Amino acid sequence: MKNKKILTYIGFILVCQMAGIIGSLFTAPAVKGWYTTINKSPLNPPSWVFAPVWTTLFIMMGVAVSIIWLSGKNETRSKALKVFFLQLFLNTLWSIIFFGLKNPPLAFIEIVVLWFAILYTIILFRKIDKKASYLLIPYILWVSFASVLNLSIAILN
Repeated sequence: MKNKKILTYIGFILVCQMAGIIGSLFTAPAVKGWYTTINKSPLNPPSWVFAPVWTTLFIMMGVAVSIIWLSGKNETRSKALKVFFLQLFLNTLWSIIFFGLKNPPLAFIEIVVLWFAILYTIILFRKIDKKASYLLIPYILWVSFASVLNLSIAILN
């Protein structure tokens, strides 16, 4: 039982990290090129900050979804998992739109949808396990900050 639990945590953390890796395939080239040429907000942190923050957030997401997965099958769990994976997909899609397509205005619309998907995930997770929902609070706060940065880039460019 304990090994199964550990494998669940490792598996979901890896799934979440893979979402980040896929996003980074679009982010890394742009950060060295296009992104350096655009106007940014004075609030914009240095580029090196993003990788450790996202790595930590993806680990927290993986732990949170593991808690939900291990909570036992029911209708709420099923819905929570679907919404979680939707928001994870939207997270990756944002990188594709913002960095891959170089389209900050469209990325801003998408990140707003992502924000609501994260909020809904937190609400659903809270119904199952409060700790799992708390693990997503830094994520929604960071995406809130990222939304401000995204909007400022859209306006400044």
